[in-house]
Amino acid sequence: VQLQASGGGLVQAGGSLRLSCAVSGPSSSRNNIGWFRSAPGKEREFVAAISRNGGRTVYADSVKGRATISRDNAKKAAYLQMDSAKPEDTAVYYCAAGPPKDPRLRTGANEYDYWGQGTLVTVSS
Repeated sequence: VQLQASGGGLVQAGGSLRLSCAVSGPSSSRNNIGWFRSAPGKEREFVAAISRNGGRTVYADSVKGRATISRDNAKKAAYLQMDSAKPEDTAVYYCAAGPPKDPRLRTGANEYDYWGQGTLVTVSS
């Protein structure tokens, strides 16, 4: 499975951003997808995850109510919509795929097998 995140950029505090993750490879719809972020000087942090069919989602407390994760398996893509952006959302955002047919939505970075290159999001105050 190969992943590529895109859509980062500069957004003002209170604004919205939408990140995309292109997921390629055979049977990529078998994998749960997660979003993580790395801020300067901080460890990689879980943001959100979505199940293989999109029926289940989980969010970090820091983004709950502001973020929406979704996926379109026909387009082989996943998305992260973030509203009411805050300066503390500034980070490099990564999408990742978990092991095939995993029944659990996982929040640990070490529980994901495949990673894409990140996309930088900067939220200005």
